[in-house]
Order: sequence, then structure tokens, then C-alpha cells
Amino acid sequence: MEGQERLLFIDFEFTMPEGKANPKGFYPEIIEVGIVSVRNHKVEEQFSSYVRPVRFPLLSERCKTFLQISQAKIDEGISFSELLTTLNKYNEHSPATVITWGNMDMKVLRQNCQMNNELFPFSGKSRDLSMEYKKFFGDRNQTGLWKAVEEYGKKATGKHHCALDDALTTYNLFKLVEEDKRYLQKPTPPTIGDRIDLSKVLNKYAT
Repeated sequence: MEGQERLLFIDFEFTMPEGKANPKGFYPEIIEVGIVSVRNHKVEEQFSSYVRPVRFPLLSERCKTFLQISQAKIDEGISFSELLTTLNKYNEHSPATVITWGNMDMKVLRQNCQMNNELFPFSGKSRDLSMEYKKFFGDRNQTGLWKAVEEYGKKATGKHHCALDDALTTYNLFKLVEEDKRYLQKPTPPTIGDRIDLSKVLNKYAT
């Protein structure tokens, strides 16, 4: 998190079909967003909102049960266009680096943009923290967000599958992983000047 680079920790929740078989034309749509904007190691802004789906506006019972969410809350949410306006705001002056846990968030956002004939809002780098975690610890399989936090002996923030809570948890886990990376970096080899007090040597020969 060097300089003025903005890091966006983002989590989305999506619609789900009733059963395993997808209805004709079904694709996951964003119904909740959580954003944590970080600059210079400090949280500068948080954003959370429900989002109204376009293609399938009525939630399945499975979706409502799994996410513990009501149709009424979704109906009061912002439109997909308003969501894009919010996301674009973070890219106004310089491209932000988007950090998510897993690659589904950006995949679904990109697909939702395509299906609604909208431009994808991000032009900067994106990082999948779950893959970084997997490579860093040498795991064979990708670890779930909350399990990864527990492996650090920490507690996740708030409620699982609440977009803002998951975004905050992703940020907290990012800080832990980055600290471990710094700790394990090889120290710079000492120079001769570090090993010997050259001022004493020079004084010896000067007298």
C-alpha cells in the first residue's frame, strides 16, 4: 500500500436459482455490494447497499434462505446503473487496484455489465487474494474467506455472506498476509560499513 495508490476491497452477493438446474436465461446478478476503500494504510471510505436485479427481480427461496435476505430489502436497493456510478467514482482520478477473495466477484460484474450493455467500471489492476493466499501457504485447494481468517487465529468481521462484512474481512486478511510477506522477505546483506566502524579505522591511520 505504497504512495497514493487506492485499494478497493470489494464483495458482492448474487442471485441464486431455486434448484441445481438453472432456469432458461438465468445468470447470477449482483444484489448486494460492500466496498472498503483504503489509501495510505487507512480506510478512507466504506460503502454498502442492496442492488435490484434486472433479469430475475424476484429472489428464489434458496437465495433468501442462504443469504438471510428479504425481497423487501432488495426492492429498496439501488439500480445496477447506480451501482456502476458508485464504482466509477473510485476510478475518477486514477485507476484503483481491486482486491477480492476469489474471482467470481469480477466475473459476475463483467457479465452483468455485458448483459446490460454497460461498460466495465474498472481499468486498473485486480488481485485475487484467495489465490495469493493459496500460493503463499502452498495449499492445494483454495481456502474459504472465513476459514482463512480462523487459520490466523482471528475472528472474521460481522456476518458471513454480508457483503460489507466480507469486504472488511478481506481487508483484514490482506493486512495479515502482507505482514507475513514482509516478515519472510530475505534481509538485505550487510555491507562492510555495517560490519566495521570505518570512522575508527580511518582515525587510526590518520594519527
